[in-house]
Amino acid sequence: MKQLFDDVSYACSKLTTKAYSTSFSLGIRFLGKKLHDPIYAIYGFVRFADEIVDTFHDYNKKELLEEFRNETRMAIERKISINPILNSFQFVVNNYGITEDLIKRFFESMESDLNVTEHSRASYEQYILGSAEVVGLMCLRVFTESNDELYNELKPAAMKLGSAFQKVNFLRDINADYKILGRTYFPGVNFDRFSSREKEQIQDDIENDFVQALTGIKKLPPNARRGVYLAYYYYRKLFLKIKKIPAENVMQVRIRIPDYKKLSLMFQSVLRHQFDML
Repeated sequence: MKQLFDDVSYACSKLTTKAYSTSFSLGIRFLGKKLHDPIYAIYGFVRFADEIVDTFHDYNKKELLEEFRNETRMAIERKISINPILNSFQFVVNNYGITEDLIKRFFESMESDLNVTEHSRASYEQYILGSAEVVGLMCLRVFTESNDELYNELKPAAMKLGSAFQKVNFLRDINADYKILGRTYFPGVNFDRFSSREKEQIQDDIENDFVQALTGIKKLPPNARRGVYLAYYYYRKLFLKIKKIPAENVMQVRIRIPDYKKLSLMFQSVLRHQFDML
């Protein structure tokens, strides 16, 4: 029975999301129920590609990423895949109108992680576009449910939200990215001499992304708004915590919010949303 296989596919995407990200899992739980499976499918797809370039150090990453890219294309064309993650993703692509250019840009950014260790301003902006902003647009296709007018209106804000999330991740993961993976995402920054001024400039850029993103969150359909706001609220709090860490200490620790505090933030965000305090 094909439906059983599809159900298993979505279950695999959900399991992947819950295993890799408690924060996004919490956010998805507060979306409207019909949005759960499609967003799990998008996250599972993105997570698998990211794992290839970030953790499969004992294998041929380039070959694996190219195989995954080809399998994604075939899954979308055939409208089925024996890879459950791709099977659930292709369904979302085909049913919510996720365009080929978004997927192409995503893979371009993943591929750059295999051979680019330092970014110029131009390559940094292209990387953010492909690794984060297009993911925001994939999710927006689901949230707006074929309403092209609303999608186009909220598109800039969705891109800014994805951008803010990614840049916060970069700040949080500076130590691992630089010392373990040998990557420097922020252009023109020497992390051997990371200064307070450089950190403040990065933070100002992220703050601007957050401000523009919130304007779009307020206009999302009700069944999407609460879950997206929860993810925004969590990342905003993480960002504020990072801002308090001196530049010289950011390289020494991976800043995170404990799970018990995530639950507290969840309730705070729900209350703010309930009383229209966004």
